Amino acid sequence: MPARITDLYRHPVKGFTPERLDSATLAAGACFPCDRLYAVEDGPSGFDAADPQHVSKMKFAVLAKIAAVARARTAYDAASGVLTAAADGRPAFEGRLTQAVGREAFAAWLTDLLGDEAGGPLRVLRAPGDHRFMDSRSGHVSVVNLASVRDLAAKLGRPVDPLRFRANLYVEGWEAWAENGWTGRDLRLGEATAQLVKPIVRCAATHVDPATAARDLDVVKALFDHYGHVFCGVYLRVTQGGTVRAGDAVGVAP
Repeated sequence: MPARITDLYRHPVKGFTPERLDSATLAAGACFPCDRLYAVEDGPSGFDAADPQHVSKMKFAVLAKIAAVARARTAYDAASGVLTAAADGRPAFEGRLTQAVGREAFAAWLTDLLGDEAGGPLRVLRAPGDHRFMDSRSGHVSVVNLASVRDLAAKLGRPVDPLRFRANLYVEGWEAWAENGWTGRDLRLGEATAQLVKPIVRCAATHVDPATAARDLDVVKALFDHYGHVFCGVYLRVTQGGTVRAGDAVGVAP
């Protein structure tokens, strides 16, 4: 059976809840739709919306820095720009992130939720134009091989939730870790074509259980101890746009 896409996810607010999709339309040279469109600045980051440049994720409220970010359950409506958020023991939030007042209100809600875990002050940034708050300067779409995640789980003797890796696309049907050797090769993803840019170097964000917000597993150490690297997943650059759907075949050029 050929490899196929099993799941698609976007992350409208960097570091916050993944949102499952049935399909997405990729564009050449662009990031995954509605992915990392917003980021929550944790203290001044130096980001300039008039001259948007890559900023380290450690300048933002993300799982690598603040595990409690996973306590917030967020959902974004792209058509209206409205974000809803909930957390146990807290009043729910609803606000329009396309407007400054909505961004300020979400920052206030998060400040109450995260407390001393955030350095602050928190400020919600909206990506201007085609800019997105990606971890990578060159990788626009992230893909995780589910066989690699299962192999890691087998080494650890415990389940590993693939959502720890916060990918856009999850693929079934590749051999475990085969993707690490495909840099520069072309992939066919449904109607789209992309080039594999590089493996993804993993960080402490993967240590956080996305369901419980507990920092309960040192994934980076486990990767290095068992494989001699700290990769899981790969970055792609879209070269020909098109729609990708759950169930679509994935082909790798020789």
